[in-house]
Amino acid sequence: MPDIIAIGEPLFELNQPHGESIYRRGYGGDTSNCAIAAARQGASVGYVTAVGADQFGDAFLRLWQDEGVDTSAVKRSPVAHTGLYFISHDDTGHVFSYMRAGSAASRMTPEDIPGDMIKSARVVHASGISQAISSSAADAVFAAMRMARAAGVTVSYDTNLRLRLWPLDRARAIIHAAVALADIVRPGLDDARHLTGLTDPDAIVDFYLSMGARIVALTLGEDGAVVATKERRERMAPIAVRHVDATGAGDMFDGAFLAEYLRTGDPFDAGRYANMAAALSTEAYGAVEPMPRRAAVEAALKDRA
Repeated sequence: MPDIIAIGEPLFELNQPHGESIYRRGYGGDTSNCAIAAARQGASVGYVTAVGADQFGDAFLRLWQDEGVDTSAVKRSPVAHTGLYFISHDDTGHVFSYMRAGSAASRMTPEDIPGDMIKSARVVHASGISQAISSSAADAVFAAMRMARAAGVTVSYDTNLRLRLWPLDRARAIIHAAVALADIVRPGLDDARHLTGLTDPDAIVDFYLSMGARIVALTLGEDGAVVATKERRERMAPIAVRHVDATGAGDMFDGAFLAEYLRTGDPFDAGRYANMAAALSTEAYGAVEPMPRRAAVEAALKDRA
């Protein structure tokens, strides 16, 4: 059985580079990205989701199998489609447009959670988006988190707020209920400011530690990250790279952090590793294609030592 189980929705990506008129095909969906990122660092990973019986679902199954992600808990829906999203770029950054309403993954229920796989994992990972896509998907994530906790499995949660999917009050209630069940909490600074009403990174870290998290890894975008436990916290400095596209950088951080944390047991080593991996992932377009593998991350860390 895989060590890391991710739960959520994959999204087929059509990405229009800055200055171009065509859209390049790719792959997205935050927890799918996380699963692939962790697998590229050498971790044993499985994914729990549903895709349509369409060419996009076929493409994802090939991708996960090529990346070494266990697909035994991926369901195929004969009636619902695989989600899609479009990315366009301009001088102000990137803009997302989604076609995900009624997707196969959004129809997941608690009955779709593979109990044996969850209970035998070392980490179960989900996100705010995993829960925002539908009420039944939110319930499925809660069921998986409670199952994992009862079995002594570490629970990881990325708050990943998408206000296009739900209003802030509902998002805050669901996300913070999930945070209260998590051992590792991975908010991003902008999302955390919406969710907590706080602005200072250290205050945000304190807020999530006070909710019961053992580890908080707060990403700060171009300013690096803060990793904290109740006993210690460390600021990870930003890393200068040839920045092209930040799509999926937070997901890269998640997957790299979990893989390295399972390898070393040290959240601060994992944070430094993930900070580098996330920076390297911004050097080309798309979420998955630029994700570095372990050898590249280790080489970059050695060069900057």
